[in-house]
Amino acid sequence: MKIKRMSAFAIYRSIPTEKCGLQEKMSKSSENISSKKTNAGLQMVSGIQKLKKKQKNMKSKKNGAKQRCPVVKEAFEDTCHNSQVTKEPQSKAGDGSDVGSVHCELVLKKTKKVVLKLKRQKQGITPGISRTKVVNGNCKPKVVVQTPKKFPEDLECWGQCSLKTLLQDIGKLQNSKDRAAKMFEWMIAPVSPTQFFSELWEKKSALVRRCKPDYYKGLFSTAEFDRILRENDVQFGVNLDVTSYSGGKRETHNPPGRALPLVVWDYYKNGCSLRLLNPQSFSLNVWNVLSILQEHFCSMAGTNVYLTPPGTQGFAPHYDDIEAFVLQLEGKKHWRVYKARSNDEVLPQFSSRNFSQDELGEIVLDTVLEAGDLLYFPRGVIHQGDCLPDQHSLHITLSTYQRNSWADLLEKLLPATLQSAIEEDLEFRTGLPLDYLEYMGVQNSESNDRRRASFIEKVHSLIKKLTNYAPVDAAVDQKAVNFLHDCLPPVLTQEEKALSVHGAPARWENGDARDVVVKTEGRTRIRLLRKHIARLCSGDPSLLLYYSAENSRVYHKDEPKFLEIDSEYFLQYADGIEKLIHSYPKYITVDSLSGETLDDKVSLASALFEKGLILIKKPTTSLEGN
Repeated sequence: MKIKRMSAFAIYRSIPTEKCGLQEKMSKSSENISSKKTNAGLQMVSGIQKLKKKQKNMKSKKNGAKQRCPVVKEAFEDTCHNSQVTKEPQSKAGDGSDVGSVHCELVLKKTKKVVLKLKRQKQGITPGISRTKVVNGNCKPKVVVQTPKKFPEDLECWGQCSLKTLLQDIGKLQNSKDRAAKMFEWMIAPVSPTQFFSELWEKKSALVRRCKPDYYKGLFSTAEFDRILRENDVQFGVNLDVTSYSGGKRETHNPPGRALPLVVWDYYKNGCSLRLLNPQSFSLNVWNVLSILQEHFCSMAGTNVYLTPPGTQGFAPHYDDIEAFVLQLEGKKHWRVYKARSNDEVLPQFSSRNFSQDELGEIVLDTVLEAGDLLYFPRGVIHQGDCLPDQHSLHITLSTYQRNSWADLLEKLLPATLQSAIEEDLEFRTGLPLDYLEYMGVQNSESNDRRRASFIEKVHSLIKKLTNYAPVDAAVDQKAVNFLHDCLPPVLTQEEKALSVHGAPARWENGDARDVVVKTEGRTRIRLLRKHIARLCSGDPSLLLYYSAENSRVYHKDEPKFLEIDSEYFLQYADGIEKLIHSYPKYITVDSLSGETLDDKVSLASALFEKGLILIKKPTTSLEGN
């Protein structure tokens, strides 16, 4: 498909667009855009739609304009978008599937009433029956709901706290886990974290409707999108995707080179969606929020930002391999969430291909997300979103828990377990029976040969014996190292900067370097910067201390960072590091670390300080000289 610009500066060539370039892990949806095969969707155009299309074409001819990205802006019948309570289709009872079939919806009506609706669709329970509790008041979310587990009743201030105030307040907390918990609580409020993880997480989709358009104000905006394009080297395919979905066909329209505002906004005016793949690389607030939340999940937190023109759709129906939190920032977007088609699509390891409309299952949620609302759905839930005809949509999708299942841990554990068993147990190294090919294999699977039972019993016995050699801690450490490599570097508060290496007064002054030695002694009190800033692992024969303090905001720009501790200093340094880890967030003195001499202890503290891993209790000072 050749794309032409609506501009006299039409110097960009059309290129094959089913290629997306570098992908941002976790946050970018895997949509198999490299495939040349597309699935034809159902194309139903009403008389009103044909009229609009005709008017649009007449207007285009009148202005002599040629579209770069022609997208049919199909209008859909809006039967429930103007209502205050989302309508959901009825489904058959007893279908045996519960994943993605329960939706929590909190509605703060303009009539100063709070409505909380919980819909359940379980086997043996008649679906479509909603339990609704209306609470009169000044639109304050003090909610009581007749459900098995209630939302917290004391939520008087959840909607009063702006992101700026929240960041200032949680910055005063010493424990990074506490900060992360408060950030997550704010993101999903008024749903309590306890209820979320017990009833929704990895189980069911949830919609939180707030009627508070400014709830996520300050996180990201179209104005910041424009600023990023003007001030940064945003590259098509690397940082930004231009997409469209029309007539059942999903396309990517990325030209080579930098994404300059003139070109990007021209694509947008012609009906193309814009996906900013790694906003944390350009936006301080997005970086800050993600760096905090990653401590909550102990898994990388990533984002994409999606800007969709009115009346268009940018992506085909699909499911992702991440837990998705859709935060609506501006405008509105029409979302449809579908019931899992089969059990093997529930909590998948990998994202799906693009689906055609006739491949989709039963709709379990059909709603319009407005600014300030939140939509959550687990990995494996098929979804699609399109923009209403009257306004644009800007949302940010926060994603986490990619490749973080028991299966992913076992993928690391089982090969190491087998290797350990082979090395330590002679039974695993003994030879197979001489004649095993005569009675084993598919061609002999229906044989009644008694040797088969003996052979299978032996295999089962060895498999059970493997558990004795499973290096579980080492496999978990591998997962931890991957997590640290994925992590964003921490965003420091002003107090943390003053107490860290970043606040050291070293400088160039009067023709010489000044204050280049930080005063560290036995009484100096230190602690780790973050709970999960570092991980001590065995490197055989040395010890390796992996850390994320020096990571780039660009995903995997550098190799994993670590400090190597020679076997000569194994015990004394390992014990000191472990004490720092287990003492967090409390400060401990340098002389309380393990080590033969005070110099050894100071040396360890200095090495950690210079890598940005620890804080010193008092603002850093220097000794002039060495």
